[in-house]
Amino acid sequence: MALVDMVMPKMGESIMECTVIHWLKQPGERIEADDSILEVATDKVDTEVPATHAGILKECLVQEGDVVPVGAPIARIETEASVSTESAAPVAPADSAPAPVAPNLEEEHEPAVLEVAQGLESSIASMRSRPDLADGPSFAGRFYSPLVLSIAKEEGIGREELDRIPGTGAENRLTKKDILGYLENRSAEVASAAPVPAPSAAPTPVSPAPATPAPVAKSPATVSLNGQADIIQMDRMRKMIAQRMVESKQISPHVSSFVEVDMTPIVQWRARLKDEFKRKTGENLTFTPILIEALVKAIKDFPMINVSVDGDNIIVKKAINIGMAVALPSGNLIVPVIHDADSYNLVGLTKKVNDLSKRARENKLTADDLANGTYTMSNIGTFGNIMGTPIIVQPQVAIMAFGAIVKKPAVIETPQGDLIGIRQLMFLSHSYDHRVVDGSLGGQFVKRVADYLEGFDTDQKI
Repeated sequence: MALVDMVMPKMGESIMECTVIHWLKQPGERIEADDSILEVATDKVDTEVPATHAGILKECLVQEGDVVPVGAPIARIETEASVSTESAAPVAPADSAPAPVAPNLEEEHEPAVLEVAQGLESSIASMRSRPDLADGPSFAGRFYSPLVLSIAKEEGIGREELDRIPGTGAENRLTKKDILGYLENRSAEVASAAPVPAPSAAPTPVSPAPATPAPVAKSPATVSLNGQADIIQMDRMRKMIAQRMVESKQISPHVSSFVEVDMTPIVQWRARLKDEFKRKTGENLTFTPILIEALVKAIKDFPMINVSVDGDNIIVKKAINIGMAVALPSGNLIVPVIHDADSYNLVGLTKKVNDLSKRARENKLTADDLANGTYTMSNIGTFGNIMGTPIIVQPQVAIMAFGAIVKKPAVIETPQGDLIGIRQLMFLSHSYDHRVVDGSLGGQFVKRVADYLEGFDTDQKI
């Protein structure tokens, strides 16, 4: 009988471990190759892990909540070949494929559940395996992670109330961010709802909600006893961001160069064509794809910016994969990647930028969306910042921040002489790893990006 150990797959560059959130399949269930069998969390994104083989899931080697290194065994699968061998005797070879299914249905005692679509199968099975969710009155197929259930229990949130909280995760799943955000607004909601149950407003049994405005300690902000300070517990993403930022500063000696670029032609071009662009492509035209286009052109001119360091070796990347920092509603940053950015025109880059930004804010990015970046940009101008010194995303060696576009008086050179005029100016801030990028390369690169922006073709058609 052939048994195959399935290992935790690589989830992206620099991701070394994952946290098991939830098993989507249970031991004894039949699975197909590429079926999602468990959900895991990395430092940036929650994602589902597909099966590597078809057959029967014999054993789950890790538990929900476990932190598992990449490459470690997580499940044991009895391969399709061994299942067919066991079931070959009672049926003809031509019918050997469906034969194993019937015994499994009887063993599980849940034929009605196992006959529904595969997309609902795992979630319903998980609901029935949890006593605390078995009697839920609505959303019978909605999954709640152990962390969400723990928070709900500590905050006195009943099942009906939990079902009413909107979820932003995959398939309307309720995330930690969703429930913590709900708790922040809960006091106001309770106050507005308080006059309704007037006859029993004072006693606690009316609803668990009024009894729990005090435990703010379980939400992100905890008020200290003396009222002089708040203590905020870092969430998982913030802890990982902090760790990565410290590591990057320890690994790379950061140097920064700055250039101011005249964005007036681009600003005027965008203002003139953005409505037409929207009508023809269905996409909103922002400055970000224009900035990325200039970065890509400059990387082609200076390929030694598109590298990583491995000991004493410099790895020159052929692919140009541009990461773009996106601010999440929680305040954290995430960096989805436009792979092979040099293969897109401006319309294609706009579609990619808008798609990744939208899915980032909706918590719908996959591990592949975050993997294998070779250079990163951050549009800090969206926050009204004129310049900054961004921290390099390891193992990359450089990152550029684009500041706010600001109207300023400037000297304008003309054949008739110099004039003073109002121009739309923007600072470019380039941070780079001085181990492999010297001031000459780092400075020339940021200047070349500025040159491409100032030489933008304002006669191009959409």
